[in-house]
Amino acid sequence: MAIKVIVTGATGMVGEGVVFECLQNPEVSEVLVIGRRHFDYTHPKLKELLVPDFFSLSQYHDRWKGYDACFFCAGISSVGLNEEKYTRITYDTTIAFAKALLEENGKQMAFCYVSGSHTDSTETSKMMWARVKGKTENALLQLPFRDVYNFRPGFMKPVKGQKNVKKFFYPIIFLVPKLFPSKSLTLEQVAQAMINSVTKGFPKKTLEIPDIRALAGK
Repeated sequence: MAIKVIVTGATGMVGEGVVFECLQNPEVSEVLVIGRRHFDYTHPKLKELLVPDFFSLSQYHDRWKGYDACFFCAGISSVGLNEEKYTRITYDTTIAFAKALLEENGKQMAFCYVSGSHTDSTETSKMMWARVKGKTENALLQLPFRDVYNFRPGFMKPVKGQKNVKKFFYPIIFLVPKLFPSKSLTLEQVAQAMINSVTKGFPKKTLEIPDIRALAGK
């Protein structure tokens, strides 16, 4: 049976690529994009919900009832941010959104979180972003979703036709997969692995690059 999924971060490169792949995948019957900015794309499977504030979600609960999974792809770089601000955006926002979904969908829903390679689940890393991401992963694993999967991709090659890719990124698209194939994934692989985690399951809850590649091929 096809699944209905929620995707955040669609106006960023990762979220947009995941949305594109979900729309093309016959295992997905509907995609609800939730974000602060309009996602400029039209497709029969696609719905959109604009939410100005992820900390004020009670009025929207009926809009996401009955979905099978959330692919949480929203996120920002830690460059230029102190730990307090980065935590507010990365940890607090993610957990508030996840808890809001739980109120309507509870244990019926799977939650897939796009974290990052080298995230530190011990929360002791000298790298601030790695600690905050690890704290977020750990908190999500404690929530009573049907399943929670933390995805730790490295470099991700965009999907053809994406709009939300920075121009400076294009030379890297061709170089990194050739120079560092073991550290690279395509967004097709990331999206397919997410879909497979919901429909087929996976023994690990925290997925590194080889795990994502393996799950995508199931």
